[in-house]
Amino acid sequence: MGSRSRRVWAGFWQLADPKIWVASTVPMLVGAALAFAEERRIHGGWFALALVGIYLIEIGKNAVNEFVDYVSGVDRYVTADQRNPFSGGKKTIIDGRLLLGETFLIAVLTLVAAFFIGLSIAILREPAVFGIGMAGGVLAVFYSLPPFKLNYNGLGEAAVGITFGPLLVSGMYVMLTGELSWTIAAIGLPISFIIVNILWINQYPDFEADIRGGKRNWLVRIGRRTGIKVYAVLFACAYLSLLLLFGLTMNPYWLLGMLTIPLAVRAVRTAAANLDDLPAFLKANAATVLILQLVGAAMIAASLLGG
Repeated sequence: MGSRSRRVWAGFWQLADPKIWVASTVPMLVGAALAFAEERRIHGGWFALALVGIYLIEIGKNAVNEFVDYVSGVDRYVTADQRNPFSGGKKTIIDGRLLLGETFLIAVLTLVAAFFIGLSIAILREPAVFGIGMAGGVLAVFYSLPPFKLNYNGLGEAAVGITFGPLLVSGMYVMLTGELSWTIAAIGLPISFIIVNILWINQYPDFEADIRGGKRNWLVRIGRRTGIKVYAVLFACAYLSLLLLFGLTMNPYWLLGMLTIPLAVRAVRTAAANLDDLPAFLKANAATVLILQLVGAAMIAASLLGG
């Protein structure tokens, strides 16, 4: 393998960043657990193929974001002292791992491959998957891409919430069972609010760069201090959603996720107390990811135990 191939391969995996696939894996596992509780079996091949398709969309979305944020200047405006694991996208172009053209090519190839996987599932397994998959794919692509640039126009948070909550849970469930309901979509709500909160708190390290690059997300619009209140409210909405699920299904195991409330309170306090101390502030970013993992595990258990 030549030096260029090694560079591109390393850049591809830096761009793919599998450790953040937890955001899509959690709702898909919840959907699969719900399907297993319903039918007492899982079609492993279809489940694995759906995972591959979603991960390809993740990579394509990352590539589109990387391309657009570099061109707009957002990633280039992140100064060396502000760089951290939660800032400046995947940094593949900034680090010289990928060129703009290579990033664009990765975006096209992965998104086209994801489309054909979704089409195959819709034709051979469950037609309803196509509409759900297309909705999620469009939101993922136009999260950064013109003409919509949702995350530049204050709609990125809503797009993330819809995609990583109700759409992914419902999509996995309907693929495995052939059934859809509003209750299944509602089960995605706690995940939705927490994933939006991950996006929200991760916008803090890039706050100044986003302003310079014209990214008008809601944190830029309302400011960092008011943003902490939104951070707290999003956590509250996640836990209220768990109460809602208990009320809808009378399954008490949905309340297991509420055991993470002390972690959420601590994360909010950490963020509020360290607005001007980025290294200390980043503990809130890490805590929010941990809360998603713990609530996700609790929801998988609730899906299985509640039948």
